Amino acid sequence: MSNPLPNRRFCVAPMMDWTDPFCRYFHRLMSKHTWLYTEMVTTGALIHGDRDRFLRFDPAEHPVALQLGGSDPKELARCARMAEDYGYDEVNLNVGCPSDRVQNNMIGACLMAHPTRVAECMDAMQQKTQLPVTIKHRLGIDDLDSQERLLEFVDTIQAQGCRTFIIHARKAILKGLSPKENRDIPPLQYERVYAIKQAFPELEVIINGGIKTLEESAEHLQQVDGVMIGREAYQNPYPLLSEVDQRLYGDNSPILSRIEVAEAFLPFLQQQLAKSIPLYAVTKHLLGLFHGQRGGKQFRRHLSENGHAKEAGLQVFLDALSYVRPSPITQD
Repeated sequence: MSNPLPNRRFCVAPMMDWTDPFCRYFHRLMSKHTWLYTEMVTTGALIHGDRDRFLRFDPAEHPVALQLGGSDPKELARCARMAEDYGYDEVNLNVGCPSDRVQNNMIGACLMAHPTRVAECMDAMQQKTQLPVTIKHRLGIDDLDSQERLLEFVDTIQAQGCRTFIIHARKAILKGLSPKENRDIPPLQYERVYAIKQAFPELEVIINGGIKTLEESAEHLQQVDGVMIGREAYQNPYPLLSEVDQRLYGDNSPILSRIEVAEAFLPFLQQQLAKSIPLYAVTKHLLGLFHGQRGGKQFRRHLSENGHAKEAGLQVFLDALSYVRPSPITQD
């Protein structure tokens, strides 16, 4: 683990309600090299809604990718152009979300049954942007989950010029399981993702699903080109993100302590509060920073119980930090 693995990618997955700009800024304080992804944004939200609210991000977040949800080639192409105009480093198409809400609009995992449509979308997006256009998908859906179908799906998409495939190593069961159940119940099948890399060695294949440690990441990186971690990176971010630059990228920059990360977040927090953004909306992403540490439960409790108040300000966060700050050394 001490030697960096060249040309490899470590990513934090796009997660609805979690990987917003506040979360991504926090994550960037711990790792300079990790790829960060937005929550999925639908084409309709960008075309008909408050575009700036969905697309703005802090320059410190680079490298950062915009994940889009949609199935209309022209709309996706238009939104891919927006991603470039706003300065993103990549645009990614969501073909993995199993939610009923998005299925009804032909968004997410249901598109795996329509590889030609997906290929048309990818082609249209690439025609409108110079950014890398990538895809995130499952092994399959319902009974359309054979390895042969997966190979055909990847082949159809790569024929349109897509070079990066982020593969969640589970199929999605759209008929009978909730989105939450789809994150746990279908079994992980990492070897099927490895087989895609073996069949298409020229492609960048990034594996996702159930990965929790840098040790596991390094094992996967013997077989594929990248690793994407979701819930663990959000709920217990420090062990992963504080060391990934050194252990996977060979960067010898100093590792900040947990309290140093929190203190580095303070100027950003003050900026957001000055914009009248509620305290908890910004700081909820830090609840897992002191996971398993002395005072960590009190930190979370104080922030959770007091951060929602309308008048909650910086002092609430500073008071929460008082539970995890090292005690001063005293001499008799």
